Amino acid sequence: MKDDRLLLLAQDEGEVPLLSALTQSAILRAGDIAYDRRARRLVLMLSRYRWEAPGTRVRAALRIESVTGVRRRGWPAWSDSDPHDPGQTMLELLAFTFEDGFVTLDFAGGAALRVGVECPDLILEDVSAPWRAGRTPRHD
Repeated sequence: MKDDRLLLLAQDEGEVPLLSALTQSAILRAGDIAYDRRARRLVLMLSRYRWEAPGTRVRAALRIESVTGVRRRGWPAWSDSDPHDPGQTMLELLAFTFEDGFVTLDFAGGAALRVGVECPDLILEDVSAPWRAGRTPRHD
């Protein structure tokens, strides 16, 4: 399997939809989201379905820079697999947008993150070799 790792930067509102499309149906644990207030950075470690190479997934980092604050909405309280460790709760990223100084990440089930930013400054980087996906995501 060819190892074509992505490294993409979005610094303009018009570039954000491409990164959103490439991360559609990415899965992650709530504990794989880290906000570093001092560095003003939010990082999500994703299992990204590779729409550009169907049938494969890759581990990827989505970094949002110049963060001024982060708010959660509809956040799951705990995991069915481990009710004592909310970091194990699985999330599916549906899409994200940039509008009026906010990057809004929408997850399946109604959960969302609203990230205040000075400007759009997002980086999507594949950090592993791809592997065969168990299934292709479906959106009805």
